[in-house]
Amino acid sequence: MKIASFNVNGIRAILQKGFADTFEKISPDILFLEESKWSEDSHDTFPFMPDGYHCYWTVSKVRKGYSGVVAYAKEEPLSVHYGLLDGKYDDEGRVITLEYPSCYVVGAYVPNSGDGLKRLSFRLEFEKDLLDYFAILSQKKPIIYTGDLNVAHEEIDLKNPKANTMNPGFTKEERSAFTHLLSQGYKDTFRELYPDQVTYSWWSYRFHAREKNAGWRIDYFVVSDSLMGKVKDSKILTDVMGSDHCPVVLDIDL
Repeated sequence: MKIASFNVNGIRAILQKGFADTFEKISPDILFLEESKWSEDSHDTFPFMPDGYHCYWTVSKVRKGYSGVVAYAKEEPLSVHYGLLDGKYDDEGRVITLEYPSCYVVGAYVPNSGDGLKRLSFRLEFEKDLLDYFAILSQKKPIIYTGDLNVAHEEIDLKNPKANTMNPGFTKEERSAFTHLLSQGYKDTFRELYPDQVTYSWWSYRFHAREKNAGWRIDYFVVSDSLMGKVKDSKILTDVMGSDHCPVVLDIDL
């Protein structure tokens, strides 16, 4: 099974940059898009609906053109859940969970701590609530967790660690939260397979950062420990353009 995730930084924008071709080349069994920035009055239309896929999406209800997660799946899931426990965070369109016979696949756009870390406490609350949610899911079956997780876990995961120590996505608190998640029985698939490889998944639009490869690895596939042995590869497709992120792809036997 091939599962992919891509922060597209606006579905309308990326559709004008060859996204349909990118989708076809990746040919995923499941694909999550983050930061769709889609707004709607009724849940009946979405601007990209490829043949042969079931499509599910959630949008921000508190601010138009903000956040949003989309899921495409060849195989219809047993169930679809939006948000975390009791739908928390679905008001910002943050999470979609697809249930399959062998696992849950969770796609998320984790809150950014914001300028001046003004949303750091909100972000850390999300991390705690995510663990509570996973604790319940994992009692039934293992989890594949993917998306824009908005954290560079270790110094190897960004170009300039010392200069970014107090910046959103590389604070001690955010990194510790990710460490804690992994300690609860999960593996960062890319880092497990490629412990010393420097590859990024996001680059600022400023200062020609992508040309200079001055980036961050903030898009992940995290799996329950019991699934790590089934992982065939975890890839970061740095050659795919169209967004300030690039897609990440998991090949796994399920």
